[in-house]
Amino acid sequence: MIEPGRIEHGTYFHCCTAEIWVIGFLVQFLIPWLSIRIVLTENVRIRTRVPQEVSIMQFRTTGKYDLVICDIDGCLSPESHAPINISGLSKIAEHNRLAIQNRDRPVVTLCSGRPIGFVECLCRLIQNTLIPCIGENGVWLWRPADNSFQCDPAITDEHLEFVHEARKLLRSLFQASDVVQQPGKSASVALYHPDTAYLRSIVPTIAEAFQKRNWPIRVSMTWLYINCDLGHVNKGTAIARLLSGTGIAAERTAGIGDTMGDRYIAERVSWFGCPANSEAEIQKAAAFVSPHEEVEGVLDILDHLVH
Repeated sequence: MIEPGRIEHGTYFHCCTAEIWVIGFLVQFLIPWLSIRIVLTENVRIRTRVPQEVSIMQFRTTGKYDLVICDIDGCLSPESHAPINISGLSKIAEHNRLAIQNRDRPVVTLCSGRPIGFVECLCRLIQNTLIPCIGENGVWLWRPADNSFQCDPAITDEHLEFVHEARKLLRSLFQASDVVQQPGKSASVALYHPDTAYLRSIVPTIAEAFQKRNWPIRVSMTWLYINCDLGHVNKGTAIARLLSGTGIAAERTAGIGDTMGDRYIAERVSWFGCPANSEAEIQKAAAFVSPHEEVEGVLDILDHLVH
């Protein structure tokens, strides 16, 4: 029998031997195994996190242009509520699939005044899985590579308050006349009315009301909408953010548009084209005007660029 506080020599020896064996096992097998697991885990994390970033930063084609920045309304789809030419868009999608796979032609991305949710949907439809697209006339970038949304950092809470006040004013002035504010916009306002002539007639009234209140909001007219945008945000500022984030050079970038709102695209790219249905004024900025309209015109422009 062992007295309290006393351990027999043999028992102590066996305990020490067991402890030494356990420590040896940890050193020889378990710790190296854990180290390998940690290294493998980190490698997997790196591989799943980095390649998409790297592929964007290193994107370069064998042609003259790496990227085509294209408006939506009047180019890839009607600005009206008419159906979208799905057959034409499927050809754009095939173009993008081959562009990303073979790097032999420019990727088509989008730059629109439409809400970013609409732009995201169309971006996915045309199989642009790589290059950010632009929505709400420059307010938003959506990155298909990682499904992230980036608001222009130059937009402050004070700017958003101006837009909020503008919404309230426009509602009080024109809601009774059935002027509708397009849903889905966060830092701008777009107005629609089925009578386009009436809508066009109220542009000066809106611009004067904003100016009187010293609101930094730009008022412009598309084919069917009035756009009320923050003065320091436009398609051009968003293109600058896009090119900076992707590393694509402006001289290797082309653009397509159909209205004077797309002059911001024309000013930021090295080559600009228009479909046949474009405004005469914006055609003056174009190196090529297709004889075809909307998406068929865009396809013609892409063929012109590639060949």
